[in-house]
Amino acid sequence: MENSKIQKMLEAHKLWIDSNKKQGEPANLCGADLREADLCEANLYEANLYKANLRGSDLYGANLYGANLYEANLRGADLRRANLYKADLRGVDFCEANLREANLREANLYGANLYGADICEANLYKANLRGSDLYKANLRGSDFYRANLCEANLYKANLYEANFCEANLHRADLRKANLRKADLYKADLREADLYKANLYGADLREANLYGANLDFFDGNFA
Repeated sequence: MENSKIQKMLEAHKLWIDSNKKQGEPANLCGADLREADLCEANLYEANLYKANLRGSDLYGANLYGANLYEANLRGADLRRANLYKADLRGVDFCEANLREANLREANLYGANLYGADICEANLYKANLRGSDLYKANLRGSDFYRANLCEANLYKANLYEANFCEANLHRADLRKANLRKADLYKADLREADLYKANLYGADLREANLYGANLDFFDGNFA
């Protein structure tokens, strides 16, 4: 899509937002080809980006609050400090995307592909990550408080100092994950696979480990 067309659409979208949805019109970018587009700090509040191709796009600091990104392609996209609060991110391809310090509070990431993504220090409070692929993802220091990670793939993920307090990790794959100094207070780890996971210094107080695989774990948390 041409930059001039994108700009006109964003202007109409801004007017729609500023007029309390009385003027202009919401951005409809359903299925749009936005590969490597410059959307740095763009206001895409509640925009429709269903199945849009945003591969390699610059969305640094963009406002995507409540946006529909269902099954969108965001491979390698720059989403640092982006606001994705309550966004529909089901089935989104975030492979190798940069989500550092992004706001993903209450976002729906069901079935999303986050393979190799950088989600360092992101806010994922109450986010739905059920069945998502976080293989080798960098989640260092991220906040997953009360997030749903049931059956998520966290194999070899970097979860150093991440907050999983009261998070749902039922049947999650945490094999060889770095959970060093992670907060797993009251986390649901039933039937989770923690084979060779690094739990040094992790807080597992009141965590539910019923049926969890702790093979090759020496029991040293301190």
